[in-house]
Amino acid sequence: MHTTVHLLAADAPAQLLPARELMAFTLASHIILVPMGVALPLITLVMHYRGLRRNDATALLLARRWSAVMAVQFAIGVVTGTVLSFEFGLLWPGLMGKWGDVFGVGFGVEAWAFFLEAVLIAIYLYGWRRLKPRTHFLLGLPLPAAALLGAFGILAANSWMNTPQGFTLDPQGNPVDVNVWKAIFTPMFGPQYWHFVVAMLVTAGYVVAGVYAVGWLRGRRDRYHRLGFTVPFTIAAVATPVQLMLGDSIARQVFQKQPVKFAAMEIVWETDTHVPEYLFGRLHPDGTVSGGIKIPQLDSILAGFSPDTKVTGLTSVPASDRPNATQATIAHWAFDIMVGIGSLLVLLVLWYGLIWLRHRRLPRSKWFYGSAACAGAGSLVAVECGWITTEVGRQPWIVYQNMRVAEAVTSTRSTTLWIMFGLVIVVYLLIFGSFLVVLLKMRDRWRLADEQTGGRPVEAPESVTPYGPRPPVPAGDARSSGDGGSTASGDGET
Repeated sequence: MHTTVHLLAADAPAQLLPARELMAFTLASHIILVPMGVALPLITLVMHYRGLRRNDATALLLARRWSAVMAVQFAIGVVTGTVLSFEFGLLWPGLMGKWGDVFGVGFGVEAWAFFLEAVLIAIYLYGWRRLKPRTHFLLGLPLPAAALLGAFGILAANSWMNTPQGFTLDPQGNPVDVNVWKAIFTPMFGPQYWHFVVAMLVTAGYVVAGVYAVGWLRGRRDRYHRLGFTVPFTIAAVATPVQLMLGDSIARQVFQKQPVKFAAMEIVWETDTHVPEYLFGRLHPDGTVSGGIKIPQLDSILAGFSPDTKVTGLTSVPASDRPNATQATIAHWAFDIMVGIGSLLVLLVLWYGLIWLRHRRLPRSKWFYGSAACAGAGSLVAVECGWITTEVGRQPWIVYQNMRVAEAVTSTRSTTLWIMFGLVIVVYLLIFGSFLVVLLKMRDRWRLADEQTGGRPVEAPESVTPYGPRPPVPAGDARSSGDGGSTASGDGET
């Protein structure tokens, strides 16, 4: 109750809290799937290219199996993404009713991208063993572009909500004279888009590599696991320092374009120079900060490369136009956790790079592979924290400086919304539980196939290649039909 009072204004409608919680839960659930949807097609195609270029059956086998995971994940992502699309209209009719004509084009682009990506994934899955290798690979090349197009649509909408432009207001306060190009390419679009895309590549790379890092820790150190680890981890490792620079850039953009949000992220109360940096800590309603680690002048230095840089404080605007102390603390903690995880990933990349440069081999330390296994989960946490920073830091605005969240919320009774929230939790538990079961069954089927091919457990999983004639199937042997055929039901083959 104490937290609720501090999260909401005293005169906030009763529907606001359940609407927020429902939207936050569905968004947090959906975003777990987004990195794989955006970046796994590219990682898969890199492995596919390696397999074709070097005539590497192991690489082709990994690419084919990843493509099956990509298809299952995409199906789940479509479901959770569709729920989010409906929630915009059901939970926030004030937003869509007034501003939909301005920024709704982003959602239209995302819908077309989803449709295109579904078609391309279907073709790519169907092409294994049915198309010529080169033709099959070329037909898969548009997949990353379709994934990036979907990210383009949703980031265009979100960046507009942060820095709205491309319209004028009539005397009644309604938007007119919409300029679609300006509404899409807002000041925050470029920084948000590239920061998001590289974050997806980093996260997907570490998640996929983490699976094989766990295999390494369990003693599976054959070429299949080494290659399955090396390619995605190297892609993520190359992208990690890029992401660090992009993160620094977007923080400066927020400092310039959304100074009050920046004040919330850094829990800066009064506008001043020589502002200290707080690592964690809690902001109180009177402006004091308790806990955390205080580093004198660092916030001003980070914001403008000089301790004399003036940083806008929360008190620069009325209390009704800024995040309250609890919201600022949430945004600040999310931001610090995201930056902290990113810094740890850079250290992991340095470890990996130094071993490779000195010895031209993979690290052999169990500590390294344990850290690599944790990197995927850590990256997902960082992605969640990034969205928390973006959305909570913008409060109380749903459209920055143009519409408050309380003005956009539905008039549906709060009790109904709480019931909907409970039902959504149950449904999502079933969906994600089913997703996990499917992935585990696919893993077990592939492992069994690897043990049956070549005669030695795990040593020669590449014995059955994705291209060329299928191996003969003994009459009446149903198991061989599923496993000897390179796990037909698990790889999208029919």
